[in-house]
Amino acid sequence: MTNLATQAPVLVTGASGYIASWVIQKLLTQGYTVHATVRDLNKTQSFAHLSKIADSSAGTLKLFKANLLEPNSFKEAMQGCEIVFHMASPFVVTNYKDAVKDIIEPAVLGTENVLNTVNETESVKRVIVTSSIASTYGDAVDILKTDHNTFNESHWNTSSSETHQPYPYSKVMAERKAWEMAEAQDRWQLVCINPALVFGRSLTPNTQSGSIEVLQQFTNGLTLAGVPPMWNGVVDVQDVAEAHLQAAFNPEATGRYIVSGGTLSLLEIGQLLKAHFGWKFPFPRNELPKAAFKVIGPFIGFSREFVELNMGYPIYFDANKSQKELGLKYRDVKESLVEHFQQLLDDGVIKQYIP
Repeated sequence: MTNLATQAPVLVTGASGYIASWVIQKLLTQGYTVHATVRDLNKTQSFAHLSKIADSSAGTLKLFKANLLEPNSFKEAMQGCEIVFHMASPFVVTNYKDAVKDIIEPAVLGTENVLNTVNETESVKRVIVTSSIASTYGDAVDILKTDHNTFNESHWNTSSSETHQPYPYSKVMAERKAWEMAEAQDRWQLVCINPALVFGRSLTPNTQSGSIEVLQQFTNGLTLAGVPPMWNGVVDVQDVAEAHLQAAFNPEATGRYIVSGGTLSLLEIGQLLKAHFGWKFPFPRNELPKAAFKVIGPFIGFSREFVELNMGYPIYFDANKSQKELGLKYRDVKESLVEHFQQLLDDGVIKQYIP
């Protein structure tokens, strides 16, 4: 443990989120006082699970209203805190009207607003920012630029832009803003967590995550004929939460940490789900060639540019730093995937295709 005073409260932004909820659960279990921010204190259903956890934990939960886009919105919640977990971020991958206004500006401005308050709050000693593996690469073809066909913490996403892959672009720009502000001062330390696609049991059925969108694509019949040749780094949500705590309380933690439990192709995900849930869903039977998606892609939401740059390139991630410095021992991501799908089915988020 570091010399940070354990009796001091810690701040978690975006408290009702998928990963943030697990971070708060771990903090409360260990007896911390957690200042948790949500956008609307009247929407009690969004954070009811946190209150329930607090009722049976050694720690104390204090809820605050805060908005990423409002300057000084986090000032009250941050008072007296030595550690800040900045986990709030807009989640809009599809169905946006304006990429800059809906995705990029909120991510960057939100980070700037939180860190401006950190600069004004003398008690803060360390900030943990939830970034993304999307900050290390933009398109799968970027893997060809790596030395060992593997992305690591030294890599940055330089291929995304406002018009091409705007969501990954928002993640890398927000992280760069965080490092820019951290390096402009010397009172507090910054550590960034860069998780892969996150699976695993959620503490609430109300959260959004990229993994839910991925899993839903396997249940609506669109992938029955076959999936594209694409791969994802994957990780269990509890490992991501543990990485945040270790980054906060391990005095040796520094820099960026890729948090990934392995790589799975879309076909491997489909086959794994089929083995456990069988004929109830139209899981993909095979993998279609890249050439096929060059033809049909534009009709099903894949631009020819996306197909060319992201299909047919297996991608891998080096998580050795997180294992050595944060002590992570990764869970079996295949078990996490099955557990997550079953929960979504139980919660009604995913509907049984064949009754």
